[in-house]
Amino acid sequence: MSWLQAVTLQGPHATLAPLSHEHAEGLRDATRDGQLWQLWYTAVPSPDGMTAEIDRRLGLHAKGLMLPWTVLDAAGRIVGMTTYMNVDAANRRVEIGSTWYRRDVQRSPLNTQCKRLLLAHAFEQLDCIAVEFRTHRLNTQSRRAIERLGAQLDGILRAHQRSPNGSVRDTAVYSITAPEWPTVKAHLDWQLQRPR
Repeated sequence: MSWLQAVTLQGPHATLAPLSHEHAEGLRDATRDGQLWQLWYTAVPSPDGMTAEIDRRLGLHAKGLMLPWTVLDAAGRIVGMTTYMNVDAANRRVEIGSTWYRRDVQRSPLNTQCKRLLLAHAFEQLDCIAVEFRTHRLNTQSRRAIERLGAQLDGILRAHQRSPNGSVRDTAVYSITAPEWPTVKAHLDWQLQRPR
């Protein structure tokens, strides 16, 4: 039995539902908001590539290498995807990644809520010792969002991988450790309670 079991996570601003092919059309619609697949510094599936991406993520889940979710907003509208990936079950570590949201929910409480749900599940249910976040060194919007969560920069993996456009990606690696989780949790709860 895999360490990562499919589970629904829910909060006031978002629900994370186990990824399913039933979500494909809603995900295609979400990726069209902002034509997210055209961003050179990140990998977001195109509408035409959504079925293949769902297959890929579900295949990795079947092998115990990923736990993928569909992200829904408070109204139940499909707005994106997220996962636990780079799973190290022996050392109780996961990365929260392959995350994207339709443009109209970016910079809203939804991302904070999703990360709060994912971190709580990782630390409180899966007993993780650390949770990682990785992003392109030049993706400043993503880096600021990760830093607002309370994650610490571990370093930059220089010339880490090739991007689809042929450029070489430097990867910024961040993490939150188990001893840091109570403080990060309090910070995220405060962020979610602030008036917008």
